[in-house]
Amino acid sequence: MEQVSGSFSIDLRRLGTLRELERRGSLAGTARALHLTPSAVSQQLASLSRELGVPLVERQGRGVRLTGQARIVLEHADAIAAQLERARADLQAWGRGQRGTLTVGAFSSAISGLLPVALGELARTRPDLRVAVVEAEPPDLFTRLDAGEVDVAVAVDFAAAPPSTDRRYTRTELLTDVLDVALPATHRLAGADRVPLRELAADPWVVGDARSCCGAVTRSVCAAAGFTPQIRHAVNDWQSLTALVEAGAGVALVPRLVRPLHRPGLVLRAPEGQRPSRHVFAAVRAGAESDPVLTAVLDRLAAAGASAAAHVAPG
Repeated sequence: MEQVSGSFSIDLRRLGTLRELERRGSLAGTARALHLTPSAVSQQLASLSRELGVPLVERQGRGVRLTGQARIVLEHADAIAAQLERARADLQAWGRGQRGTLTVGAFSSAISGLLPVALGELARTRPDLRVAVVEAEPPDLFTRLDAGEVDVAVAVDFAAAPPSTDRRYTRTELLTDVLDVALPATHRLAGADRVPLRELAADPWVVGDARSCCGAVTRSVCAAAGFTPQIRHAVNDWQSLTALVEAGAGVALVPRLVRPLHRPGLVLRAPEGQRPSRHVFAAVRAGAESDPVLTAVLDRLAAAGASAAAHVAPG
């Protein structure tokens, strides 16, 4: 490999491919996320390696891993991406945030429990601001955020989401959402004030997909209570989930953010002991937080989160 040139250039699209490889951990996962073939991903990485004059990936079994030089490049890539976002924000600042178009990506219960309040207030105060909403969860949500397909990501802290220390994003904490136990009205524990989760270890459970935030949270809450839930039904839609519980098909954990879920054959009870919860946040690309349009949306999301927090707090 040649020595690093003093006049090398970097193709930003190829740099984005390297960042995606760091996130996904494999060529195949990177290819799927970027809608490319693994061969095209390899070619982009090889071209970037030639541009920089350093190796970026090396073989590890059947896959690849990043080299030490690649880790150095990625540190600068985060700074480059943030600076480009600041430049974009500066160019848009003259508009004072009154007119613009952006897309918010969010998980389903945030769409029903937070966005209507935030979008209603934006429609009243900034009628020329157009906001589109798409349903998405990590890691795909943050791949779309990196690619500019969404401008604001609303997500839950769980394993598939980036950590709070990730320098690629600026976070706004929105609320802590408490989870309750959903039981059929005929369940043996339906009359209890608080339900010991371990007493549900033998019950069938209705749980979201393991890749979804609520599916992952339910599994971790049950694990913390000392058991693995017997998952009978895998359902991501809350209305469908509660319909199954009402029918006696199983029990579930339901976040308060999705209330009200009025069903005569369904009861919601607080779990005994420390209340299970999930942390909801909004994120934008680092450097974009000064964009006046994004600031307006983040402010309304924060206000909606504060309002919702009063209704989802333990009690």
